[in-house]
Amino acid sequence: MSDPSTTLALGAIWFAAFLFSTTVHEASHALVALRLGDPTAYHGGQVSLNPIPHIQREPFGMVLVPLLTYATGRWMMGWASAPYDPQWAIRHPRRSGAMALAGPLANLGLALVAGTSIRLGTALGAFQPPARLQYDHLVEVPAGGLLGGLGALLSVFFSLNLILFLFNLLPLPPMDGSAVLQLFLPEEASRRWMEAIRQPMIGIFGILIAWRLFGYVLRPLFGLALRLLFPGVSYT
Repeated sequence: MSDPSTTLALGAIWFAAFLFSTTVHEASHALVALRLGDPTAYHGGQVSLNPIPHIQREPFGMVLVPLLTYATGRWMMGWASAPYDPQWAIRHPRRSGAMALAGPLANLGLALVAGTSIRLGTALGAFQPPARLQYDHLVEVPAGGLLGGLGALLSVFFSLNLILFLFNLLPLPPMDGSAVLQLFLPEEASRRWMEAIRQPMIGIFGILIAWRLFGYVLRPLFGLALRLLFPGVSYT
């Protein structure tokens, strides 16, 4: 049975990583939209690394659901959003696609920072590859103490942001990947695609399909990421 204090400490790490990662994701959407001509999210306060305006917009997705999913499953899921002008998106489908891509790319950047830090800590002898992997336990820390907390934080940041990057890039509505397709479609086809994916039932089916498919996407790509983190170490 897990030590309650350890469970609470890991929960705090997961929640801090979740809040920061989703805030960076949505702020990136908002900033790119602003740069490309849509100030809607900027006026809503979303061009900010302060999580408060993002929480105010989605309190259930950013606070309640993450805490409930950690309490029941020891990892966190949730959601956030940034507003945009639909008419701007219709006029500029490729700009809308670039706005959609910005969020997942921000998560990829955070995963790369965490992964680079893990590689550096391993090279310096502070971290070691673990005997058994968990999303919040990607390294062993012989010294323990504060380095142990840092190892857990980097593990969660790496795992969570890789998951956010991959899940959001699935080309299914309402994930960002469905709008990223607009970068590659002719403008008129993009507009017809946008009209189609805005239908509520399409979004519900998209979430259900994405949830079923994601495990097949995550397993091989997460395995590849681990091989890059720990060359020569094999995990089954």
